Amino acid sequence: MKKLLWNLGLPCLTVCMLISPAKSLLAQGTELGSNENPYQVPEAISSIDVDGILDEDAWGSALKIELNYEISPRENVEPTVETKVLLVYDRSHLYIGFKCFDPDPSRIQAFFSDRDEISFDDWVAVELDTYNDQRRTFTLFSNPKGVQTDGLGNAAGVKDYNWDTIYSSAGTITSWGYSVEMAIPFSSLRFQRSNGDQIWGLNAVRGYPRSVSHQIWARPYDRSQSCRVCQFLKIQGFRGVSPGRNLEINPTLTALQTRSREEFPEGKFSTDRKQLEAGVTARWGVTPNIVSSVTVNPDFSQVEADSAQLDINQPFALFYPEKRPFFNEGSDLFNSPLNMVHTRTLRDPLWGVKLTGKEGANAVGAYVVRDRVTNLIFPGPEGSRATSVLESNTSSVIRYNRDFWGDSNIGVLVTDREGEDYFNRVYGLDGLLRLTPSDQFRFQALGSSTQYPEEISNSNDQPLGEFGDRAVFLEYAHFTRRFAGDLTYTEIGDDFRADLGFLPQVGYRSLSSNPSYRWVPEKTGWWSSFMLAGGFSYSKALDGTPLRTTYSSSFTYGGPKNSVLQSGYTRLSQRYNGQDFDLDQFRFVGSIWPTKSSRVLFSSQFGDRIDFTNTRSGRGVRLAPTFQINLGAHLRFIQSHIFERMEVSGDRLYTANISETTLTYFLSARTSFRALLQYFDYDYNVKNYEIPVMPEFRQFFSQLRFSYKINPRTVLFLGYTDNYLGDHLAGLTKKDYTVFAKIGYAWVP
Repeated sequence: MKKLLWNLGLPCLTVCMLISPAKSLLAQGTELGSNENPYQVPEAISSIDVDGILDEDAWGSALKIELNYEISPRENVEPTVETKVLLVYDRSHLYIGFKCFDPDPSRIQAFFSDRDEISFDDWVAVELDTYNDQRRTFTLFSNPKGVQTDGLGNAAGVKDYNWDTIYSSAGTITSWGYSVEMAIPFSSLRFQRSNGDQIWGLNAVRGYPRSVSHQIWARPYDRSQSCRVCQFLKIQGFRGVSPGRNLEINPTLTALQTRSREEFPEGKFSTDRKQLEAGVTARWGVTPNIVSSVTVNPDFSQVEADSAQLDINQPFALFYPEKRPFFNEGSDLFNSPLNMVHTRTLRDPLWGVKLTGKEGANAVGAYVVRDRVTNLIFPGPEGSRATSVLESNTSSVIRYNRDFWGDSNIGVLVTDREGEDYFNRVYGLDGLLRLTPSDQFRFQALGSSTQYPEEISNSNDQPLGEFGDRAVFLEYAHFTRRFAGDLTYTEIGDDFRADLGFLPQVGYRSLSSNPSYRWVPEKTGWWSSFMLAGGFSYSKALDGTPLRTTYSSSFTYGGPKNSVLQSGYTRLSQRYNGQDFDLDQFRFVGSIWPTKSSRVLFSSQFGDRIDFTNTRSGRGVRLAPTFQINLGAHLRFIQSHIFERMEVSGDRLYTANISETTLTYFLSARTSFRALLQYFDYDYNVKNYEIPVMPEFRQFFSQLRFSYKINPRTVLFLGYTDNYLGDHLAGLTKKDYTVFAKIGYAWVP
């Protein structure tokens, strides 16, 4: 037992538990909207038709709240526009109405777009802390066209927009501004079981983008508090409502055919994959607070393409976000300071079972997935390698969190992946301690045990037999009205592995700090914000060899036309493959909205680089512009490009270009046609490489897709994709192409 505690790094807990708890950050006093005196949400006296027009009798008796505080860019001042929020409920839905007055409705920005893509627009949102525990929020947005964005938020307000739920929204532009109606089924939320009234946290927000983007709240926002959710209004009501033991069944049918050249580049095309596959995902509320999900033959392919990333001269594995609905359900419960649960490691699931929920102060999440393919990352102090093995595995995760001290929590995490002659297990504790409203402490202590098949160990230079190690994370953070800063210590053993997470680096200790100071104007003009930030980090291998020392600084300016300009400098000392490098690096990042319907983003990096392939110093430049324009309310065009060039010894090493074009026509908020084009062109100077490389690599990927979405799970997709490859010997030649169709339906009996 003593050895297990040491492997977990649990001595840190002794220090943690000696720290006095902070006072509860719940709203205090008897002011209206506090826990002691919450706003009362009435029950609807009539039905509501969600059409964006607030003309039903029920709205006349609804709770009315005004948004009277602009919290960004100015701080807690009277806004320049009037906004009223109305709330009412019946036994199945929470209804929210917004009346957004505007002195010049012609300037309202409202475009059709896909879900989760309304950042250009005027918008309204509601954040619901349904457990009233200041832990997380359900956040639901709508623009004046009824286009939706939804996500899960944590206590600090950081959002995960990969989460989707089912709700209705509609909007209409009027002579005085615009109005929005939302109908949120209680079955789409989670909250405590109660026979009487419930108290929830509520934040209603209006986004008002003009020369600068204004954000307007119903109450003041104290930036000196690390907990954003703790500052929400409190509402009371919902007597007799329940998410119930709801059942949702999502059958899917996917058809695809892929044809590839038998021999590339001159072979004939033949069908190498022809598939008609049915799948189903079922979601069942075991109790009003615990939800179980089961999936069989889930279709996770073809519909969405990952954003193009540059993979030249990258020593560590690239990160790709999760987009698959089954894994995003309750995903926030599996979060921890170190990324121990990253479901993109699950490549081709055959089936899966998941359980998530919260009862009182206790939250639990667990899943078991049978995967047809085993993805592996082999991390080290200076880089990582990856491979895929065509062997099945069973992956399991158990997560438990317990709230205490009002706004603190402690959690247990166990992950396990089992295959033939292979296993990886991770176990440990983590927690968040809110010491004061402005101070918090996070920690995580983990142990791991791993065994790879002998052939995998030999071919990837991994230990033979069973091996294990530990990982420790400690972070103290302090916030004031203008200042934010942290101090973080991380230690990860050489033989620590987290095959169900994303951990591309092990075998090091690091200490880092990132302070920042922000200025906010009394009134907007030629500037809307200034921020000065710095950074320091030092890491070394466990044998004491220095790995990386970084000093950084940046200055950020916010101004008219939603312009943001940032310049930064980094001084970096890094050891790689036995050699020491001193590097000076500069960056410049900017964005601006030149017109109501267009946006330009630009980032650049230049200065010293390391040639990781040949272990040499060099110089490089990266330019990454993005241009987006809405041509009317229905047509959106996005063009992005990445250019990177590196030189070594005064001669070019490589030039890389990646272009991505997206053109989407929206017939409505539900129906769209999209064309996606990605082009990669890598040109290598073979004379400047010490190892043989191909002179050129080119790839062209295209996707044409029609989509119809009634909600996130009732969908129809029809599409076509193809891949072209080319090199120094042959031009771009079609390698394969696929036609696909998918239909999914959310059935709620």
